[in-house]
Amino acid sequence: MHPDDPDQRVCHATIYAAIYAQPRGGLKAAMIQALRQRKPARGRRRCLSDAAIQTCLTLKVLFGMPLRQTSGFVQSLLRLVGLNWPVPDFSTLCRRQQTLNVVYRVAAPNAR
Repeated sequence: MHPDDPDQRVCHATIYAAIYAQPRGGLKAAMIQALRQRKPARGRRRCLSDAAIQTCLTLKVLFGMPLRQTSGFVQSLLRLVGLNWPVPDFSTLCRRQQTLNVVYRVAAPNAR
């Protein structure tokens, strides 16, 4: 192995697949496809609603999680439910929480 030779460098996904992924056939192809690192798409950023950002930030405060962990948590929840919705990343959450206008609804006490 020659660290200075770019032709002999491999990515982490290749090393993982060679060491740990030993299935055969279609399963192996599916695992390798899932492990490949995708380049970020070019173009305009996704526009997420204030409700989506507020939901993520509510979960963050409720469970006391950092923003990165909150983003992964919401993504896992949506995957469990079977929804393929976009999830804001931590930098989007951080940027949007500074300008988000939150309206608190307080229930009126019952008059007797």
